[in-house]
Amino acid sequence: MSERPTGEAARGVAASAHDLVKTYGSEEAEVRALDGVTVDLMKGEFTAIMGPSGSGKSTLMHCLAALDTPTSGDAVVDGTGLAGLKDKALTTLRREKVGFVFQAFNLIPTLTARENILLPLDLAGRKVDQAWFDAVIDAVGLRDRLSHRPSEMSGGQQQRVACARALVSQPSIVFADEPTGNLDSTSSAEVLGFLRRSVDEFGQTIVMVTHDPVAASYTDRILFLADGRIVDELRDPDRDAILAKMAGLQDLATAKAAG
Repeated sequence: MSERPTGEAARGVAASAHDLVKTYGSEEAEVRALDGVTVDLMKGEFTAIMGPSGSGKSTLMHCLAALDTPTSGDAVVDGTGLAGLKDKALTTLRREKVGFVFQAFNLIPTLTARENILLPLDLAGRKVDQAWFDAVIDAVGLRDRLSHRPSEMSGGQQQRVACARALVSQPSIVFADEPTGNLDSTSSAEVLGFLRRSVDEFGQTIVMVTHDPVAASYTDRILFLADGRIVDELRDPDRDAILAKMAGLQDLATAKAAG
């Protein structure tokens, strides 16, 4: 099995944003979803992006993950600047460097868990690293579910399949968009525990958008957005500190809306 970087070897920048601006509409109807965001996301860390509704957190993730194009500025993934890349190059980068976990699981219902997990490799025409596949399957606890289709699995099991799919190609970075949004508390803890282990044991880099302070408490670092800007961050967060930060941001947003 190819070893994942840990400790000193894991340090460095996995992805970064450089003065990212994203606007929708024009003139008086213009909405500035991102307003000059600059940030480094470090290798081997679990980072959460939080903020009030409309703060720009999903837009930031989509621009970093090459799912959306900023109006100006640049995003860099694994040393490659995304600005100016053609569609084919962007598709290749997403397939080879980036893993995705979505709130709605996004599994193909006619495929088994094994087939869903291996789909990124099949699409890329890459061989399976069997030792790595086994390590991921055992870490996510799915060995007895590999022949099951999504309809035969619980929501938590389906999301763990999605997590395994994101990791099997050994991406430089995994983006998770509200990965526990459709799960009960027990299933959420299973998925978040696996994401945490993938960082600690495999040196994986994960960036997660979430509104849930319990989910965010599993991370190493939280970036707080408001009005399209990074306004604060927390290291080694706990639930109470997260709740206090979010309450403060919500109060500011309410006051601004009230004029």
